[in-house]
Amino acid sequence: MPDGFTAILIAVLLLAVAFDYINGFHDTANAIATSVSTRALSPRLAIAMSATANFAGALTGTAVAKTVGSGLIEQQFEGQVVIAAALTGAIIWNLFTWRLGIPSSSSHALIGGLLGAVAAAAGFGAWKLDGIVNKVLVPLVSSPIAGFLIGLGLMVLIFNLFKRVHPKKMNDRFRRLQVVSAAFMAFSHGSNDAQKTMGVMTLALLSAGIIDEFKVPLWVILVAASAISLGTAAGGWRIIKTMGTKVVKLDPVHGFAAETTAASVIFGASLLGMPVSTTHVISSAIMGTGSSDRFNAIRWAVARNIGVAWVLTIPATALTAALAYWILNPFLG
Repeated sequence: MPDGFTAILIAVLLLAVAFDYINGFHDTANAIATSVSTRALSPRLAIAMSATANFAGALTGTAVAKTVGSGLIEQQFEGQVVIAAALTGAIIWNLFTWRLGIPSSSSHALIGGLLGAVAAAAGFGAWKLDGIVNKVLVPLVSSPIAGFLIGLGLMVLIFNLFKRVHPKKMNDRFRRLQVVSAAFMAFSHGSNDAQKTMGVMTLALLSAGIIDEFKVPLWVILVAASAISLGTAAGGWRIIKTMGTKVVKLDPVHGFAAETTAASVIFGASLLGMPVSTTHVISSAIMGTGSSDRFNAIRWAVARNIGVAWVLTIPATALTAALAYWILNPFLG
């Protein structure tokens, strides 16, 4: 393999690791915002627990990695420049939304980046429409709806089961249970989000001819799990504040219900190979549990800003990645 080509491959792999690390601190709030805001866990303990659970979750499978790496774009158009441009678009969007404290989707940033970069390289015919519709667009719509409705339903069930228990006593119990639900949420986050980076790294290796089939190597799994875990340990306090305090005031019982709901939806999607947005699911679950008290308990102005970011993520990262491709291709193509 020519030295220049090897250098490009190494640069792409390092870019993927950087995206995974940024994904970790960008999405830390998904796992710990509710448990920190309800004081179920101290911030430092919550981050340490989340980082450990993220690492463990990342080792649970590769179904999502296969979807991202081989189910969205045609393999003959997968090149190092396309992958580098996709990662660049996703990283720029993640840093932009993190700076503003907006909980956007790292998953859809990466997917949008892939779609935009390959469209710039080979046109829209390089998209696998069946995979995009069934594995991206359907979960994009259905997973937040499921998070909201299941979160609301779980809160109604809990309130009916514990209606004779004093609120303070109930919250004391659920504050302890929230440690378990927060760990489950972090575990499910790792099971879905870390696999997306595994998929991109494996795609880069396949494109370079290092491997002959799309099968995620063990070292790629360990590197991706470590990067997202270290990113999570760094914390993302801007988004934690938005998720934990600005959308709705949470009690421990709400936090437990939101985390349990979101973690169940996300882990189920991971088993099905669906790269869902952990941010979308936990945000909608928080809104669902919060609205169980009263609908106007939700700060809908904040929710609207989150919704705008959701809608813009894929097209914004697709455009950014396309621009990155046109800039990088003359030098690396």
